[in-house]
Amino acid sequence: MYNVDGIAYADEQDKPIIVLSVRAMKDYNLWIRFSTGETKVFDFTPLIEQGVFTALKNKKVFKDVYVDYGVPVWCNGEIDIAPEHLYHHGVSV
Repeated sequence: MYNVDGIAYADEQDKPIIVLSVRAMKDYNLWIRFSTGETKVFDFTPLIEQGVFTALKNKKVFKDVYVDYGVPVWCNGEIDIAPEHLYHHGVSV
């Protein structure tokens, strides 16, 4: 049992998924190790043409990915992506 904003829940609270480490690979792929102990590869190609992610088309910028508080970020934190998205759409390796 746990409480969130004064509401009691009977289940156990899910632990948040966070990124422990990330590495840029060729062809806009990310190698990611998660707090679950799993390692996945995420293909960033479909996102590279969308919104703020277009800045990552520059391969030098894309390669400068790092983890900040469990989240992959670029450009001093101006660009980030949710760890949950990477986890659910990544391919296990």
